[in-house]
Amino acid sequence: MTKKILVLPGDGIGKEIVAEAVKVINVLKADFGLDAEVVEGVIGGAAYDAEGHPYPEVTQQQARAADAILLGAVGGYEYDDLPRDLRPERGLLGIRADLELFSNLRPAILNAELADASSLKPEVVADLDIMIVRELTGGIYFGEPRGIRNLENGERQGYNTLVYKESEIDRIAHSAFQIAMKRDKRLCSVDKANVLEVMELWHEVVERVGKEYPEVELSHMYVDNAAMQLVKDPKQFDVMVTGNMFGDILSDAAAMLTGSIGMLPSASLDANGKGMYEPIHGSAPDIAGQGLANPLATIMSVGMMLRYSLDQSELAGKVDAAVEAVLKAGLRTQDIYVDGTSKVSTAEMGDAVVKALLAA
Repeated sequence: MTKKILVLPGDGIGKEIVAEAVKVINVLKADFGLDAEVVEGVIGGAAYDAEGHPYPEVTQQQARAADAILLGAVGGYEYDDLPRDLRPERGLLGIRADLELFSNLRPAILNAELADASSLKPEVVADLDIMIVRELTGGIYFGEPRGIRNLENGERQGYNTLVYKESEIDRIAHSAFQIAMKRDKRLCSVDKANVLEVMELWHEVVERVGKEYPEVELSHMYVDNAAMQLVKDPKQFDVMVTGNMFGDILSDAAAMLTGSIGMLPSASLDANGKGMYEPIHGSAPDIAGQGLANPLATIMSVGMMLRYSLDQSELAGKVDAAVEAVLKAGLRTQDIYVDGTSKVSTAEMGDAVVKALLAA
């Protein structure tokens, strides 16, 4: 049965990196039997420009009908003065909420060839393989009430609400435990239960769910300590599960352990395995259109799409192997370049992955 893939390039470097990922999808269709239909839509600033809203009705219909979604990035300086509900980032939050993509998988895997690109000593990060499971549709990014108000003394006050329902914690905990069962069966739940009541509930629910997975070794860690431990001894972690804001911060920190934020893909899944796949980095408007962006995280996001939503694990392995091959060949975009390697453009890196894929 033909699968529908919705491609949303978005803004900034999104258009460049997604174009290289689509090259890979097209080769998989033409040469490896992938039965998929690819359609393109708009989101973020591009959607505001075209439709007057960062997540317009036309994109909503496309997203709901798709089996999987590939997204580039959203945002740009030119949209900073828009009302908050019309800024590009609201499109990203909107599609996550609309499709109930509550489970965000962010792997931090260090390719051996990039050990020198990490900011930490090679012996600290060698063989790093962490999966961060971030709750994506609740927490402080979605909590109400929120806003900016005037106090009686005339001073303005900004406020947001960190809130989680028990059912939201329950489902992300199950997702994390199920992933841990397929890995090294170790799960660290990250919270701030010592000062936040919502995190106290988080801790309790994760403990309860853990009793259903007796093979998984469950530990708990406060987020400030977890941030320190990620830098001090990252290989102590296998799977980490945490809330929306903490996961946003910790996964970006984990990204730099691997050498570049341009090397990390992600998957955001609903309860049935439908997902949206994207690199974890932003739109990088300062380098957009210059051919400097690293497309590998987006291409590896295609690999995750094949594995989690399209039931094509063999093809996912081929994509991952092709990425590994170009790194072994010494090809580097600007963000991961070191002396002794060959600097290539965004398009050249995409072409190299396609060539390696066809040669496999």
